Amino acid sequence: MRRILVSMLMLALFLVPEAFAGEGLVSVKSSYGAIETADRVERLVKKRGMTLFNRIDHAKGARSVGMDLRPTEVLIFGNPKGGSPLMKCAQTVGIDLPLKMLVWEDEAGTVRVGYTDPEEMKDRHGIKGCDKVLQKMKGALKKLASDASRPGS
Repeated sequence: MRRILVSMLMLALFLVPEAFAGEGLVSVKSSYGAIETADRVERLVKKRGMTLFNRIDHAKGARSVGMDLRPTEVLIFGNPKGGSPLMKCAQTVGIDLPLKMLVWEDEAGTVRVGYTDPEEMKDRHGIKGCDKVLQKMKGALKKLASDASRPGS
């Protein structure tokens, strides 16, 4: 019985996003390497009908100036159906859109997927009257990060 409880606790800790590396940043530990995780994010973004605007490899950029950087990629994506209603509520949220997802390998070799919590955008831009849109966005980002990070998705 104790093994089952410990296993369930470990699974819950793995699946629940955590605040990490700064206020407003949600991160999920990935079961995959950085490149495969970023590839999975890209594939899932496209599969879910969103547009991938860009994929920026910061480690490659660092190498171009003679510096080493652990794998670090930003994927920029979105859909006007989600972003436009938010900008109707607070136009300044456009600075945080399209959405971004960061895939990085930390100093311990753990690969993580991170994104800005939409609640942070709400506070930052004083968004009022768009709670449903924000909740939908929050759920979509959470699911995307989770699905890209674990087997079976």
